[in-house]
Amino acid sequence: MVTFLAGGTGTPKLLDGAARVWEPAETAVVANTGDDVELGGHLVCPDVDTVLFAGGGVLDRETWWGIGGDTTATHAELGRLAEAAGLEAGPRYLDADAQTAGREIARWRRFSAVAEFMEIGDRDRAVHLTRTGLLDEGHTLTAAVRTLADAFGLDVDLLPMSDDPVATLVHTEAGETLHFQEYWVARRGEPAVADVEFRGADDAEPTDAVLAALDDPVVIGPSNPVTSIGPMLALPGFERALRETPVVAVSPFVGDEVFSGPAADLMAGVGRDPSTAGVAAAYPFADAFVLDDADPTELDRHVERTDTEIDDADDAERIARACERALAAVDDDAADASPPREGAE
Repeated sequence: MVTFLAGGTGTPKLLDGAARVWEPAETAVVANTGDDVELGGHLVCPDVDTVLFAGGGVLDRETWWGIGGDTTATHAELGRLAEAAGLEAGPRYLDADAQTAGREIARWRRFSAVAEFMEIGDRDRAVHLTRTGLLDEGHTLTAAVRTLADAFGLDVDLLPMSDDPVATLVHTEAGETLHFQEYWVARRGEPAVADVEFRGADDAEPTDAVLAALDDPVVIGPSNPVTSIGPMLALPGFERALRETPVVAVSPFVGDEVFSGPAADLMAGVGRDPSTAGVAAAYPFADAFVLDDADPTELDRHVERTDTEIDDADDAERIARACERALAAVDDDAADASPPREGAE
């Protein structure tokens, strides 16, 4: 059994190769939900859905977002209606009272559907509507995701990190507080980051299913340490569970160069070195790391090296096998450090 922590695109890409190393039926994936938004009344779970669509064989692998070949007629009509009516384009937050009204899971991240700022495909929208309908019928987010996973024929056990609301909010040097999706999708990573808040995390809990998954060895793929993995670590008890199980992490950096996305800016914004060394400092519980061959970083923990760029499933398999070797080394080190059994010489 093995458990992956997933956010963004790095870990979902790694899962393509992991299926050749570990049995999918014995693999759990804990997905970040800090990025989720309620858009026009339906709950959008980007990091959950990337794993859902990739595992279901329908992901748009050009964008790593949404369903490949999807139409966007509803999205286009929302834009046309807003323009024709003279309504200001999004993102359009609902007011402060509305942010804590309605279904609890969507707190602090409610946006109007007027000129929706995230492009949602028509089939994609059906997934969000089904999930939201299940929530409104009284199901937990975990149960709703499990139902959708069954519909897409997923082999892995896909688990949202919590059934409670946690919202990733970016505080900027311009004095604004933006939901991560506004910061990244609408603002394209501007303005500069001053801090990142995981609102609600102190009162949220990892689910029992997540805690059970964390009893198994854990792989943290090359995801953003701040906004993909950070919301999970902010949950009470989550990091403690990681300290008690073997953990290997794949760096999303090569030295101080990041492969993609806003990880460097976000790490700098929260006061961490934007580099592999900074990732290691952010993951004190990690027993081992997988680093790129060209990464000059020296760490005080076990390191496996390989080419960590992922362009296809063969690349992903190569990195997954490096993770497998790292976990084996951690097990060997733990066995060597164990006191001898009574009567043993």
